[in-house]
Amino acid sequence: MIASRRLVLAHLWTAFIAFAAACVLGAWQMWVRSPLRPPLATPENYFLSVTAHGSAMAYVLTTFFIMGFGYYVAETALGRPLPRPRIAWAAFWIAMLGTLLALGTVLSGRATVLYTFYPPMTGSAVYYVGLVLVVVGSWVWVGLMVEAMRRWKKAEPGRPVPLAMFATVANAIMWAWTTVGVAAELLFQVIPAALGLVQSVDVGLSRTLFSWTLHAIVYFWLFPAYIAFYTMAPAAAGGRLYSDTMGRLTFVLFLLYSLPVGMHHLFMDPEHSTGFKFLQMVLTAFVAVPTLLTVFTITASMEIAGRLAGGRGLFGWIGALPWHRPMVLATGLSFVMLFFGGGGGLVNMAYGMNAMVHNTSWVTAHFHLIFGGTVVIMYFAIAYAIWPSLTGREAGSFTRQRLQLWLWFIGMMVTTLPWHWLGLLGQWRRVALFDYTNPTIAPWAPWVIVSFVGGLILLVSALLFVANLAGRHVPALRALPPRYAQSHHEASHVPTALNGFGFWNAAVAVLMLAAYGWPIAQFFVEPSPGAIVHRVDR
Repeated sequence: MIASRRLVLAHLWTAFIAFAAACVLGAWQMWVRSPLRPPLATPENYFLSVTAHGSAMAYVLTTFFIMGFGYYVAETALGRPLPRPRIAWAAFWIAMLGTLLALGTVLSGRATVLYTFYPPMTGSAVYYVGLVLVVVGSWVWVGLMVEAMRRWKKAEPGRPVPLAMFATVANAIMWAWTTVGVAAELLFQVIPAALGLVQSVDVGLSRTLFSWTLHAIVYFWLFPAYIAFYTMAPAAAGGRLYSDTMGRLTFVLFLLYSLPVGMHHLFMDPEHSTGFKFLQMVLTAFVAVPTLLTVFTITASMEIAGRLAGGRGLFGWIGALPWHRPMVLATGLSFVMLFFGGGGGLVNMAYGMNAMVHNTSWVTAHFHLIFGGTVVIMYFAIAYAIWPSLTGREAGSFTRQRLQLWLWFIGMMVTTLPWHWLGLLGQWRRVALFDYTNPTIAPWAPWVIVSFVGGLILLVSALLFVANLAGRHVPALRALPPRYAQSHHEASHVPTALNGFGFWNAAVAVLMLAAYGWPIAQFFVEPSPGAIVHRVDR
């Protein structure tokens, strides 16, 4: 077992308990929006539930899971104890306190603001302070990941940092950059407004600062899935990683391209010129490059495994893969959802087509396929892979794990494909109740019911996942950490730029200045009229 197993388990169980509760709320929300009216179906309860669901999924599940997985990688990939474990525990309790403050405030009805930060609507300051504490805890994690890699490089001069750790530190650095925007918005606009220290806020500035974080945070969530693609799935399949260099390039490109793109969420906002919107649209298109590199590299890696297992012919290697292993199955299902979710994202990215689907259920479908689909299913696979080395016990068989993964995939597809169609029909986001007696809206009803059925399947899968982790397991004689994939061509040396982040940090600074310099500065050069703050806390 790894030395920091209790620390890792504390993070993962916090993440998964929040996840299970959020799935219950999500299924209820889909019931509310359907013609099948559930009890307690009021707009107030609906938006309270959406806020709790979104906050638990977007901030609690992801942050705690990524921190816990990062600690795990730091020990197992580097083969060294985690530096400063007491500080890591302090960061956990800071983030836990923030979680309890934020979710407690939401459940009390004093912060029904969804999970975005869009003044002039504000909730209780306690909600925002709680989320700030979660971010503070994650900043400590960032420092520990950087220090762990620095210590290893000092002890192993000239050697390539293991890919799993290189990717983890890339995610940590990206997260540090990502949180600058929302931290500035919360500390200088939203929290003062929630405390009553100011009576108006510049909404254009707040939306711009939030856009700094809004899209890059998705890649913070996505990184663990890609780490599993590159470093765990090929080994689980019985093969080798096609190219370690491709993996390093992928994570560097994500660091570069995921940050200066958030303004494509503001295409319909009037505060910014079309020139800067076009610039960020182009930069957003570049984000597809590391994804395409990944599809190629991991497919090649799986082909190596399939051919080593005896696969013949053009596609015979596919059937030869060990699909009974959860990591291999989850990777395949994740790629399918990435295809559909990424295709929807290309529509959102395009300046013209974005106008057709803006603030419709299409956006909800895209988001859930990428996050709830591609990302979360790999969180499941990672948990299944590392659980034996954390608990000293292993599953008696993979049957229940495979069932849970298939249920999640089926539920996500049944839920989101109708949302895409409803978005094209014009169904609005952020609306609690629909009048299905309206002839214009009535045709939506069957599709909403189908989507609700998908939500119920997702709920069953979520509960089965928690049961799989908490249920009886067979004691393992030697519960070893999962083997990280070796590269097809092992390199004893890699370029300095692919073994550290000094150069890439400078490149990110240049890109962020180009993308956000004037869009933010303009609000100080020519301040826009402030909107009157509307507080929803009671």
